[in-house]
Amino acid sequence: MSQIAATGPRPPRALLAAASVLIVGLLAMTMPATGGRLPALVLIGAAMGMTLAHGSYGFAYGWRALVLRRDGSGAMANLLMLAAATVLFAPILARGAVFGHGVAGAIAPAGVPVAVGSFLFGVGMQMSGACASGCLYASGGGNLRTLLALLFFCAGAFIATFELPWWLSLPSLGAVSFGGMIGWGPGATLQIVAFGGLALILRRFAPPASPMMRAWLPKGSAWFRGPWPLPFAALMLAGLNWLTLLIAGHPWSIVWGFTLWGAKGASLLGWVPPAHGFWSWPFPHAALSHGILADETSVMNISIVLGALLASAIGGRFSLTTKFEPLPLLSAALGGLAMGYGARLAFGCNIGSLFSGIASTSLHGWEWLVFALLGTPVGIALRRRFGLPD
Repeated sequence: MSQIAATGPRPPRALLAAASVLIVGLLAMTMPATGGRLPALVLIGAAMGMTLAHGSYGFAYGWRALVLRRDGSGAMANLLMLAAATVLFAPILARGAVFGHGVAGAIAPAGVPVAVGSFLFGVGMQMSGACASGCLYASGGGNLRTLLALLFFCAGAFIATFELPWWLSLPSLGAVSFGGMIGWGPGATLQIVAFGGLALILRRFAPPASPMMRAWLPKGSAWFRGPWPLPFAALMLAGLNWLTLLIAGHPWSIVWGFTLWGAKGASLLGWVPPAHGFWSWPFPHAALSHGILADETSVMNISIVLGALLASAIGGRFSLTTKFEPLPLLSAALGGLAMGYGARLAFGCNIGSLFSGIASTSLHGWEWLVFALLGTPVGIALRRRFGLPD
């Protein structure tokens, strides 16, 4: 589901040592701030990065394969991940608290901003060749083109903050969740039935073709070195998102961290936050006044990159891209901008809105799925314009 090569020369031991030291260092730097909470999220993020890298688990390639070749491997893995997360989330969200702190799902208003934003994200995901989580783990694997997309993702998300109040004034159904409407048990059951129906449709019209869908557990040295079967990676990500909900009190998200990074970069260039608008709201204003390592989403994003770096070192798959051509780089930059801008409008990306939103039974997550899929063929057509392969 990713375009990172599954094989390659074994890297020097120094890379493995460096990845390990960086993770330990991040643990040490976050320990004084919150005791155990942020360090726990560092470990979860690192495990996510390793899972994404060992499973080559992304959305861009899997959705492209679905559209172009009727290969439902990636889409089927996504459905398994969403179904498992829905089952895990429901009891916790029904309680509303765990370990003495409150928990809340990724529930946001469904409406015009989500439709426009997710469509743009679907386009940008294909132009850049990676989704939000893909940008993180591919960067950890040495893909510098994807790192460029990540930088422009941050820029796009930051730019969108200046127009977000206007977008939020457009028609919306409000925040709607099936769990909140009919109860978490029935709401989760309704989604499981929907996943089952979609899986049957995929089996009929787009059967999975990847051999990595035919096994559920890694074998032998693959436990350590990878690659991991897609179903195993999907279930791992569902479990890690559940752990994030337990520890952080909210599900896994990515885009807020990118938005904050964009603002921090702009501040270094002389930008001064305005007295009104998005950056005057309490949460963004407070986050901007603190360091990156005080922000949970940023810490997890960094941990994902480091976890992917560790996995690529272990598996011998780390490879810095050295050949660059103007059109693919331009496509990555424009795709990153579209993803960042779109994700900010849509209350999240393929993780925060699609994965965590649907797992929280939020209507906006399903809307995100539909419109991002609609944007996928447009993104594929633009890929071809920039000379990128299918």
